Amino acid sequence: MTVMAPILTSTHPYPVPVSTPTRSLVIKTTSGTDRPEAANQALTVAAAAVAAGAQVSLWLTGESAWFGLPGRAADLVLEHATPLAELLEVVLESGTVTVCTQCAARRGITPDDVLPGVRIAGAAVFVEETLAEGAQALVY
Repeated sequence: MTVMAPILTSTHPYPVPVSTPTRSLVIKTTSGTDRPEAANQALTVAAAAVAAGAQVSLWLTGESAWFGLPGRAADLVLEHATPLAELLEVVLESGTVTVCTQCAARRGITPDDVLPGVRIAGAAVFVEETLAEGAQALVY
């Protein structure tokens, strides 16, 4: 049976079919404030998947690495979209958020800089997650 349930925030609810997911979802975004729609789409899908009960791993790479720092998700403002900081909070509550090791290094981001719950990891971990049985990867 599929149930429609409000997700995300009380100010931005929308119904999605909720069922027991059988696959994990790995979402990688390279988009930051330079491509706000792509960045917002990635986090919207990640938050919706978390709300649906999926095991979600969100990878922040390239310019999106900045969103792993306190206050930086608020830099992205997109009309008719749930604020990025709210989406990121939903993913952090029940999913995994990772900043790419090389992306962090190129930007001078250290483990002490990132939000609580955000990790820094590299390609080997990404490959392990995407090749896991039942995993589905999406790249934005």
